[in-house]
Amino acid sequence: MSYNTFSFDVDSDGIALLTIDLPGQSMNVWNQDLVEDFEKMADDFISNDEIKGLVIQSGKDTGFLAGADLNMISMIPPDADPQFIFDQNYRLQTILRKLETGGKPAKELEKNLAKAKPVAVAVDGLALGGGMELVLAGHYKVASDSGKTQFGQPEVLVGLIPGAGGTQRIMRLAGVQNAIEICTQGKNMDAEKAKRLGLIDEIAPKDEIVAKAKEWVKANPKVVQPWDQKSFKIPNGGGGAMNPKIVPIFAGASAMTAGVTNHNYPAARRILSAVYEGSIVPMDVALRIESKYFTQCLMEPQSRNMIRTLFKNKTAAEKGMARPEGVEKTDLKKIGVLGAGMMGAGIAYVSAKAGLEVVLIDREQEYAEKGKAYSEKLNEKGVKRGKLSKEKSEEMLARITPTTDYDHLKDVDLIIEAVFEDPDVKAETIKKTEAIIPDSTVFATNTSTIPIGDLAEYSSRADKFIGIHFFSPVDKMPLVEIIPHANGGDKALAVALDYVGKIKKTPIVVADARGFYCNSCVVPYLNEAARMVMEGINPALIDNGALHMGMPVGPLALMDETSQELGLNIARSRQKAEGENYKREPTEDLLELFVEELGRKGKKVGKGFYEYPEDGSKKYFWPGLKEHYPLAEEQPTVEEVQERLLYVNLVAAARMYAQGVVHDPQSADLGAIFGWGFCPWTGGPMSYIDMIGLDKFVETADKLATKHGWLYEPPEMFRELAKKGTTLYGEYDKKAA
Repeated sequence: MSYNTFSFDVDSDGIALLTIDLPGQSMNVWNQDLVEDFEKMADDFISNDEIKGLVIQSGKDTGFLAGADLNMISMIPPDADPQFIFDQNYRLQTILRKLETGGKPAKELEKNLAKAKPVAVAVDGLALGGGMELVLAGHYKVASDSGKTQFGQPEVLVGLIPGAGGTQRIMRLAGVQNAIEICTQGKNMDAEKAKRLGLIDEIAPKDEIVAKAKEWVKANPKVVQPWDQKSFKIPNGGGGAMNPKIVPIFAGASAMTAGVTNHNYPAARRILSAVYEGSIVPMDVALRIESKYFTQCLMEPQSRNMIRTLFKNKTAAEKGMARPEGVEKTDLKKIGVLGAGMMGAGIAYVSAKAGLEVVLIDREQEYAEKGKAYSEKLNEKGVKRGKLSKEKSEEMLARITPTTDYDHLKDVDLIIEAVFEDPDVKAETIKKTEAIIPDSTVFATNTSTIPIGDLAEYSSRADKFIGIHFFSPVDKMPLVEIIPHANGGDKALAVALDYVGKIKKTPIVVADARGFYCNSCVVPYLNEAARMVMEGINPALIDNGALHMGMPVGPLALMDETSQELGLNIARSRQKAEGENYKREPTEDLLELFVEELGRKGKKVGKGFYEYPEDGSKKYFWPGLKEHYPLAEEQPTVEEVQERLLYVNLVAAARMYAQGVVHDPQSADLGAIFGWGFCPWTGGPMSYIDMIGLDKFVETADKLATKHGWLYEPPEMFRELAKKGTTLYGEYDKKAA
């Protein structure tokens, strides 16, 4: 037997070893070729009497199988026939079901009139999504004790539900509650937890898992899955949804899911429906029910948007989509970080964690040591939680050298400057550093607002000067903005992208403008929330409205996190740069009140819009706020508040795209979701505008501009595109073709 995507070898005992190894792929995934090979193999395996059993493993070091090829799924046209989508998905259901039943009718299996050949699975590494579903369809599952072996059903994170039996087999192996949690949360689990839940049968050393699987196959020549036996009952739930003891689980899960998703993710609701309905019908019917809900997800734009942004575009960005051609990749070994404050300390941490040597410089040794202490504290938490060994922690910390001596920078491959946000301070640092570092070393500044071209004027080699803008906290935030300037060179851009790839962040390349892309969108959003407070709108309505809209935190809470002092400094920096052309924002009155009169500078001092109790108890809105900004007698609806907050984001992002600050809709969407947490369920602002239609976007933005001012006025470019009846992604793809 010959297949393109896996090898198939039969030993002297008649046991076949199938080793999945997709050619040209770093990770095994369910693509069209693998599905076709598996379909052919299933028929060959069942019909060949010389083959007594089957063991499935991976031939890749990267893992077992990471699920469906989302690129393949994204290629399904939006207007595809629902029956076509259903049939394509149900095809894999049929293949896996054929393997576990041996092609026998369910009634024969239930009456013990027939049994199937044994199929065992030997798992090392990641088995996610469709990979885990392949494992679950096996009669016996052996996992390696390697720490990298992980199981999970992450489909909900891209707007889908498990589509190859995940909701049904997990429920029948681990019970209703575990199936709901695993499938709606999308989190990975290690082999120990999977075994504890009954999802796998055995854990063994990596070099023994195939032998263990073969031993079981030899000892069990004919088998029937538990759910194909007449006596089968769902663990901890008997008759599933018909069991009175299970009813509260579904009721609680429905409420909890709504609370977590705020009704923004239909896939989570459909998982509950698939588990509920599937628990009261035979397996073959249950699998059709799951495929029905999977098809419904794919028929909607939400899942397509999420797949495109959160997988396809993210992967392309991380693989160096924007990297200039013809520049040799830099193998970075050592970097210098200038400034050991919050940002510099975070940059030092992620760099040392990635294996780089780091020279962490500050003006006093005490400050430099304090910067390294940030990494020590994070490592301590990792060690306590069992995610990091003491040895690995010590190795990583040894790579950070805190110092005041610039001579340590003589052999660095890259400089990242993160000193105080003041042009004069940065100018002095640039000149002092360039007197030491090699001519080939790229100098990057982490400024969040100052144009890179302005700072490059202080450099003696502007072609190797670039902006690398991190977000705080650096160890948690996944996005990095890379900002070339007008006189910059390809090497600077290439090295910046190589570095961001090394530390495993997601880069977007944006144009050199004050505030760049993300801050130019965040500031209007925060200012609008502050303006609402000044209008007398209840602050709880503002923040809760944003949370229910899908933002990770409310805008007032975010202002506290970033600090009102920073907001005021940004406004004054703009005023200094723009001079007579500067237009004062009304919200600057609020910032001056908070910072200069009340000392309410945000969370860092324990007080801002919220009070942050010293005992660590839950924050609450400052009661004194209404004395300065009394609540209006008539409050808007939550929908009106959400519309303002949503559209101030959309219009700001649209303006940056129209001005060329962000060059493509892909980067605009990535930057929004990973930079300031813009509602992930939308796929990003450009995807959302395409989803509702450019004409609807322009109409609503104009309505809000009439009522609330110029901040909501859509760019002329978007008006023109609306008249053409096109989409943002469609227009970009046409230009790129």
